[in-house]
Amino acid sequence: MPINDLPVLSVLRTKMQWHQERQRVLSENVSNSDTPNFKPRDLVEPKFESTGAASGSTGALAMMRTSTSHIEPAGGGGQTFEQSRKSGFQTRPAGNAVNLEDEMLKVSANQMDYAAVTSLYSKSLHLLKTAIGKG
Repeated sequence: MPINDLPVLSVLRTKMQWHQERQRVLSENVSNSDTPNFKPRDLVEPKFESTGAASGSTGALAMMRTSTSHIEPAGGGGQTFEQSRKSGFQTRPAGNAVNLEDEMLKVSANQMDYAAVTSLYSKSLHLLKTAIGKG
């Protein structure tokens, strides 16, 4: 079995990819902080099973309902878009709902989390190399 197929490394790689994509989304929020009618977005954090596999049969993110009038996903459940939003965000007269302080806090937290996951990944690889005698 290749080292890359180990569940722990797979989970860490998925988390790193999620943090990279979230950083892109958060930077778009910051860059559009003066765009009229712009609503900030964020990503749903992936959930993992005890085996290390991503939740869901395909490992993809679950579908979300953006309106209660939409059809519910197969298998029931599914989050609605409203559950992942802050209830008290402020919208400026131009319709923009980006709060720069909140977005910058999210960017900073995301950067620290990415650094932690990257460190865990590299240390796990080093540990495996040492265990097989190539470190």
